[in-house]
Amino acid sequence: MRRVRMIPWLLLLVSLFGESTQDGKENGVFPCGPQDLNLSSSGQTILSTWEDDRSCSAVHGVLIYEVVVLIEDQQVHHDEVTVMPDQIGSTHSWNWTSYLALECASHSVRISLQDNIASSWMQEKTLPGRKVSTKPEVYPRDKVFEVGSTATFCCIMPPGQVFNKLYLTGYNASDATKISDHTYALTVLLNQPSEHSCTDVKCQSSNYGACAYIGYPPDDRDLWCETRDLESVDCHWSIGRKTHLHKPSISTKYQLNGRDCPERYKASCSQRIEAHSGEREWMLTAKNKLGRKDLIDRSDLRRRVHMFAPEELSSSSVNARNITLMWKWRVQRYVDLDITCQINISDGETSTEITANGVGLLSAIVKDLIPNWNYIATVRCGTTQHFWKWSNWSQSVNFQTRGDVPDALDVWMQRTEDQTVILWKELQAEQSHGEISEYEVSWKKTSESELQNQTKVDKNDHSVALNLDRAEEHIVTVTARNINGSSAPSTIIIPPLSTGSHHVDTNQISGSDGGFYLSWSPSPAASCGYVVDWCLVSESCRVEWMKVTTNESNARIVSENFIDGQRYLLSVYACTLRAPVLLERREGYVKEKIIEKGLFQPLQWKQHHSDVEVFWRPVPLRNQSAFIHGYVLYYTDNNNKLVLIDSTDNPEATRLTAPNLKIHTYTFTVKAKTAAGEGGDSVIIVTLNSLTDNLIQVISISLIVIFALLSLVTILCYRHWSCIKHKVYPPIPKPVLTDKWLATVDNRCHPLCVDQYVHSEISNMAVPELFRKPAAPVNHYVIQGNDPYISVQTINGYCNHAVDTHIPQPLIIPTTDIPTQQGTPSPPFRSLFPNPSYDLTMETEYEPFSQDPQLQEGTLLGKGCDGYQPQTKTEFFCLDQKEERPDSPMSCVSTYVLLPQSPHV
Repeated sequence: MRRVRMIPWLLLLVSLFGESTQDGKENGVFPCGPQDLNLSSSGQTILSTWEDDRSCSAVHGVLIYEVVVLIEDQQVHHDEVTVMPDQIGSTHSWNWTSYLALECASHSVRISLQDNIASSWMQEKTLPGRKVSTKPEVYPRDKVFEVGSTATFCCIMPPGQVFNKLYLTGYNASDATKISDHTYALTVLLNQPSEHSCTDVKCQSSNYGACAYIGYPPDDRDLWCETRDLESVDCHWSIGRKTHLHKPSISTKYQLNGRDCPERYKASCSQRIEAHSGEREWMLTAKNKLGRKDLIDRSDLRRRVHMFAPEELSSSSVNARNITLMWKWRVQRYVDLDITCQINISDGETSTEITANGVGLLSAIVKDLIPNWNYIATVRCGTTQHFWKWSNWSQSVNFQTRGDVPDALDVWMQRTEDQTVILWKELQAEQSHGEISEYEVSWKKTSESELQNQTKVDKNDHSVALNLDRAEEHIVTVTARNINGSSAPSTIIIPPLSTGSHHVDTNQISGSDGGFYLSWSPSPAASCGYVVDWCLVSESCRVEWMKVTTNESNARIVSENFIDGQRYLLSVYACTLRAPVLLERREGYVKEKIIEKGLFQPLQWKQHHSDVEVFWRPVPLRNQSAFIHGYVLYYTDNNNKLVLIDSTDNPEATRLTAPNLKIHTYTFTVKAKTAAGEGGDSVIIVTLNSLTDNLIQVISISLIVIFALLSLVTILCYRHWSCIKHKVYPPIPKPVLTDKWLATVDNRCHPLCVDQYVHSEISNMAVPELFRKPAAPVNHYVIQGNDPYISVQTINGYCNHAVDTHIPQPLIIPTTDIPTQQGTPSPPFRSLFPNPSYDLTMETEYEPFSQDPQLQEGTLLGKGCDGYQPQTKTEFFCLDQKEERPDSPMSCVSTYVLLPQSPHV
């Protein structure tokens, strides 16, 4: 039963197998595939070769092989290789470059015919990696990479060690990828060229690693070729970007027209040829591991002759102002060339170049040299026709020219108050032509025919002061002398003071860049140009000057002696055939500086009611480091800030006022306004007083002054009282009575008139006194009690009558002290008697007559008094000399009467 059931199944299988075989034949698929697969490597490139199976010869179509690459059994690449019918039966090849060094891991290649999945028709080969070592190893080694490429490095670890890191020197660290149990890979973008020889790739530590060369392909450019000796070609080029590949085995190699260039580091290449006419092509090839570059130049070498430098340069025929230079050529064929040479003459500071030409040129003459001067000369040459370039400079030669007389001096003048100073500039070494021994100055009046005066000046002096007649015009001549002779004379005409010192306004000028830019109006009188001189304003100094040509009316004034903050006076003169003519003047600063503090000394103040006036002395020019354009007055407030009170734009002002101030203490600051800013700060502290205090102060001062004057007068009067007394109260001589005069007087006492109101002009005169006995009657009158009285005698004929003029001196009757009863002394009594000749009066100091009514009425007492009786207090008493008795209370005592001597006696 089972057998019957299996028969249909077997028949079905046989029929299916027959159909399958018939289909394969109909589609042309035969048992075809690759065979004899071989693998080889070069660097990181895998090269595979194989052949077709013999059965593939029956295939008339295209064969397509599939290629698969595996790294450590992991597929990393897939490709197809097409074999054309005419290539069937031949050997086929395929290559692929791995991103990983072949030493890092095993690489396998599988090749099979497309659509043929039978494993028996598939070929596979493996390139094993580097065997595991006892120490870490890094691959690839010593490989060249181009900057900007991506590279993968691997580290093969020995068994038993744990991987730590893999990195490149100069690059940021990144994570490595595990390839196998022992291999780790790191992929890096190489964006930095190797700085020295190579870039280190290190695993674990610095002891394990490899070297990577990172650089560029050749970048040479600008090839040109020339000849130097007409027998060889020299090609040169410029190196563009550096390759950074310094190792000889990987550096750039050069070839010129297919022949190697040994001097690859000099960017030049030479080859021996025959320089003939006509254009030729020169090709330079530059090649390294990363690329190649070709450069081409086409040239005619006869037009590109680069000569060698002249040799054996020497000097001959050396004179004061010219010299001959000679040289030789290295290449004999230069004698046939038309040559142009350039000669450089230098004195160490300046240099001059001159040219000379000729066929086979071997010498040249150099002119216009400075006498007694050291020079250095060099020469270079080139072809005159089809000039290509100059040769190198020859070796230098040193020489010194011979000496000569000095150049003419630059002479100027400077006038002082009493002298005229002649100045000249010191000759520089290139002008003196030898050491100066002395200067000679000669001068004369223009009215004179010959030089009348002459003086020698030491070589170290460059000026001389002359006492010239300022009313006359003079001619002054100055010469310099050295061992070779005297210079040409330099002459200047000194004008008379009356015509040469006309007034010229002075204007301000501002300096810039360490000097002055000065311009002026052209003058038709300037036949030989202009002279500009300058000097300090605030102090005496030696004038400096410069000369300007006729066709210029401006100059840049610069001097090493200029000082910032100093005022200079600049004068412009017209140079004429006669004396210089002053045209313009300027005053200015090279650079204005802020004036230093303490400019206003002394700073003072005055109070006017509630105003305070601050004043100062005019500011001297030596204290002004800038132009003053005015002044400002500040006071300091409670916050120590300066508050403006008053200002002025008048630079000549010397006072400012702070108005309407309160009684307080103020701190005032005065500043000067300049273009450089406010400066010269000066401070003064002011305390205001009230008006009452001022009045008291004035009164006090007045009293003190008066007291001082009175004290001085008192002291002077006390010390010179005798002299003053003698001048004010001269002594009056005593009257003297002569015998002749006494004879004319009768025996009785004539009445004398006494004026009671006469002042005491002669109160100090010594007057004799008359004494009487108590209670004695006087001329029929008796004195009773204690009433004193005065008896005044009047000379007969002199009481209110005309007096004879022959009496020269007054008759003085002495007063009498009248004693009182009981021995009480009466007060002293003095009388001054009238003198008929001098009209003198005597005033009494004692007035007892006021108690006697009769006396007050002016009663005339005694005899001999007649005529008019004055009704004043003038009292008269007449004493009769004849009636004189011994007991009379009064008597005329002749010894007390002194009369002056007559001048006629």
